[in-house]
Amino acid sequence: MTTLPRTLGTGNARLEGREKVTGSARYAADHGHPDGLFAWPVPATVARGEITGVDTGAALATPDVLTVLTHDNAPRLGETDDPTLAVLQSPRVAHRGQIVALAVATSLEAARAAAAAVHVDYTAEPHDVLLGPDHPGLYAPETANGGHPADRERGDFDTAYARAAVRHDAVYETPPLHNHPMEPHAATAWWEGDRRLFLYDSSQGSSTVQQMLAQLFGMGTDQVRVISEHVGGGFGSKGTPRPHAVLAAMAARATGRPVTLALPRQLLEAVTGHRAPTIQHIRLGADEDGRIQALAHEIVTQSSTVKEFVEQAAAPSRTMYVSPHSRTTHRVTRLDVPTPSWMRAPGECPGMYALEAAMDELALACGLDPIELRLRNEPDREPDSGRPYSSRHLVECLREGARRFGWQDRDPAVRARRDGRLLLGTGVAASTYPVMVSPCRAEAHARADGLIDVRVNATDIGTGARTVLAQIAADALRLPLDRVRIHVGSSALPEAPVAGGSSGTSSWGSAVHKACAGLRRQLEEHSEVPETGLTVTADTTEDSEKGKEYARHAYGAQFAEVQVDTATGETRVRRLLGVFAAGRILNPRTARSQFLGGMTMGLGMALTEHSTMDREFGDYAERDLAMYHVPVCADVPDIEVHWLEEEDPHLNPMGSKGIGEIGIVGTAAAVTNAVHHATGVRVRALPVTPDALLPHL
Repeated sequence: MTTLPRTLGTGNARLEGREKVTGSARYAADHGHPDGLFAWPVPATVARGEITGVDTGAALATPDVLTVLTHDNAPRLGETDDPTLAVLQSPRVAHRGQIVALAVATSLEAARAAAAAVHVDYTAEPHDVLLGPDHPGLYAPETANGGHPADRERGDFDTAYARAAVRHDAVYETPPLHNHPMEPHAATAWWEGDRRLFLYDSSQGSSTVQQMLAQLFGMGTDQVRVISEHVGGGFGSKGTPRPHAVLAAMAARATGRPVTLALPRQLLEAVTGHRAPTIQHIRLGADEDGRIQALAHEIVTQSSTVKEFVEQAAAPSRTMYVSPHSRTTHRVTRLDVPTPSWMRAPGECPGMYALEAAMDELALACGLDPIELRLRNEPDREPDSGRPYSSRHLVECLREGARRFGWQDRDPAVRARRDGRLLLGTGVAASTYPVMVSPCRAEAHARADGLIDVRVNATDIGTGARTVLAQIAADALRLPLDRVRIHVGSSALPEAPVAGGSSGTSSWGSAVHKACAGLRRQLEEHSEVPETGLTVTADTTEDSEKGKEYARHAYGAQFAEVQVDTATGETRVRRLLGVFAAGRILNPRTARSQFLGGMTMGLGMALTEHSTMDREFGDYAERDLAMYHVPVCADVPDIEVHWLEEEDPHLNPMGSKGIGEIGIVGTAAAVTNAVHHATGVRVRALPVTPDALLPHL
């Protein structure tokens, strides 16, 4: 075999890029059949109660409408570990927007009109939808998301805090946030008889959806095929199976025809998860030199009455800085709201916002530069576990970021810089995200024509996963990239974990590398490939346990410059800069896109994004992209992304760490810290809006 220069580390363009820009890439709702039907959901109009009657007469009067599924006539589902998927099985209503009926018709327009014609009667009950720090329903869960212990305590926090020379005590709040991917959650389903189900789904993991559907419909997984070939974003909201997939399968079974269901954007906030709001009480106690002696991070958050989900926002404070005396707790209350779920960097994103804002305030109280404070509290081992770090280059990120940003020229005084009526300021924050890896299987097949088929049920949700996996395969095979054919996005392929937790490349790539390295060894033993080809299958179940004796995290430093208009209170970000230590960067082009995208979401978290719960109505007011304000081009300045050359032998064969989420972590704090530097106003409840600033300008 010919040995060629390695492809890893080069900025190859996305393999599917042409398909996407020409419109030939087909998403879940694009797989219609000639005799296919369309479905449209009917949402509940009460926040808590029970359905007492459903009148479908007007809806069914139109010949184009085949059926309206309700809890009275929908197919019965089996037991499920996720009660949010038990759709149309009960007259109970747990939150406003819960799907209570599904109209199915020959056209999308007819289905929508039929859904509007369905009349549902309810017995409404008093509802409770607002989170508060003293809510009577608060309790201590056993664990938070990710299996983190709800509470952790080291040393004697109360005594250490009382004795600290410098103390900081404040509460930080983050609002409910919604994922809003470009492609709404959608599925196209059809049955072959009663025992074979096919589904195109907008999902971050088709294997998980396959297993869920098999469980709900009482079938083996080999009787269910789920395909997620192209997915238009997810940000966590497609990381677990969602009701649209179940409803499409139910409607297809009830009608005997293919059914496409694309959830309207106005319904996404009710049934596809959201980032739960948090109320975070942080206390920091330091000595005269700014070294932290006591750290407490206590959060209050919410879940639904349907299912418990606890945002692990206090978890990053357990590992980030020196903290010999530490208390971190999570408390949650079950409200009559939709079930929260994953949103880009769950836990780390809201938790690090509060911690990094508090660190900025502690630096001021200690009379220290914010970077210097962080350097003085750099641990040599992970504080919570005592494990050595596999690599930790946060200090280098801070120093390199400061150099590139021009931090040394910063006047630490607040309200010191003006440009006419604009106040200018700069801020910094650190970021972290854990390295996670899951077991995965992959297959590499050498064809007689010289091409290599690599199969793994990874999901490319717009991150460039196809391209990077093909590069990993080519690198392991020592072949040019054009010899590799990568196959992803189908439950018929070797089983793989979801695209989530910044673990996709580590998990899928390890299996691909193992399969391709094995195939390369076989090819070296053959003078030519047999007509039937050569195949190697790899399983990384045992490999994924290696390296866990180390604390493994990616790190970064975020810098922001803002301007605040003293007449209007409007805040604009002038520039953002991020420097990251994330192991080996496998594709600089796609990596930069991921870092930049995360930082853009962090900008939105800081300044524009929030969902407002209406107390009386029991629903979120911002229900589309006209009201839920994600950053647009005019909001995003020239963002600089840089990374360090980091070698870590305790990760995976590629030496990579996850990069999909760390970009959002820390960005909001960097922006709000810059706002304080510009104005002298400390905003502790996101987002920063003019009404929070104007009274003080």
